Amino acid sequence: MPILVFDLDDTLYPELSYVHSGFRAVAAFLSPLLLVPAEALAAGMIAEEAEQGRGQVFDNVLRQHGRWSKTLVAACLRAYRQHQPELTLFPDAERCLTRFAALPQYLVTDGHKEVQTRKVAALQLAGRVRHAYLTNRYGRHRAKPDPHVFQLICQREGVAPNQVLYVGDNLRKDFVGIKPLGFKTVRILRGNYAHLEADEAHEAHRHIHSLDELTQEFIASLFGQPLDLPA
Repeated sequence: MPILVFDLDDTLYPELSYVHSGFRAVAAFLSPLLLVPAEALAAGMIAEEAEQGRGQVFDNVLRQHGRWSKTLVAACLRAYRQHQPELTLFPDAERCLTRFAALPQYLVTDGHKEVQTRKVAALQLAGRVRHAYLTNRYGRHRAKPDPHVFQLICQREGVAPNQVLYVGDNLRKDFVGIKPLGFKTVRILRGNYAHLEADEAHEAHRHIHSLDELTQEFIASLFGQPLDLPA
């Protein structure tokens, strides 16, 4: 029986929705300090992120209102990271998790461990996967492409790497560390990396545009054997 492992951000839900949720939380925090409606502040942050990226969003909104300080930027970052997000799975992700509910399913995700924990909770995934492996819990050096948590999944399930399928979107780190060990890999073409190309080492074995393409037949062809789902 194959083991299915999924990335989180931009694989199971749109990562930008978390960013916008965080901007709204920061806007609510700043509104009484800047005497500007939270809706206007959030709209400005979202517009700037779309044009310039998110790197200086908090700095810039504070400078625009003459309130920049390291302390206030740090407070914005805390409000962003500590907020309780409102997130929804991609519809095809919802269908995929349901379709393969009889198979062992896991999450592997990098990033700030408290942030990622809140994302998993907001998406109500704890009861749908056997475990969510947040790589930062094991040290930053265990983030992808390090294969450590994938090996933990193999140990937990008592299987070899060639019985594990990982679905992710980031060709820079998702596949290069685990392909040489025999893990099966599928790249979903959406999010920030959808348009990028990579060498063979960094590419996945297969590409899909939607998790609806991850069918029983697709998985069987990848593993080279019939996939008999438990009743």
